[in-house]
Amino acid sequence: MPWYRQFWFWFIFGPLIFIIVLCCFTVSIAFNYADDVVTDNYYKSGVMINQTFKQDEAAAALHLVAQVKFDQTTGEVIVALSGDHSFPKNLLLFLDNPVKLKKDQSVLLTEVSAGQYRGELHSPVEYSWYIALVPESDVSKRKQAPWLLTGEINLAKTTETTLQSRANSKPAE
Repeated sequence: MPWYRQFWFWFIFGPLIFIIVLCCFTVSIAFNYADDVVTDNYYKSGVMINQTFKQDEAAAALHLVAQVKFDQTTGEVIVALSGDHSFPKNLLLFLDNPVKLKKDQSVLLTEVSAGQYRGELHSPVEYSWYIALVPESDVSKRKQAPWLLTGEINLAKTTETTLQSRANSKPAE
């Protein structure tokens, strides 16, 4: 009788072959559907947190507040910025999706009047987003911006939100 018709061969190697196929399948799933939520470089993120705190404190010192409105039909973003500071001609609005890194986008906002800015979304946004507003026109200079306003929005519930310094939103001690 040939080896492939032997009971003991399949009894011993059958489960091993099954496990190897299952492992290959699991590894392919792990690489194709990697988790975007996990940060790859914790050290770099930890070092940059001090810069974020400085930007936040600068925004609080300038009493900066931004009203952000999303127009879902036209894909337009309208920002009204107020505070004790002269405002730049351009702002960058970062929309960070809490789940999918590929959905993150930045919107260049141009000044249409004093403290009023307008920009166009690259793709439609829905559900929850983290929002950051900086006075830069270059995406790579996000971390070097003099101030930073942050907030969150759930577009399933509302199309408007207020961005402010986290230092302003802390309860008084």
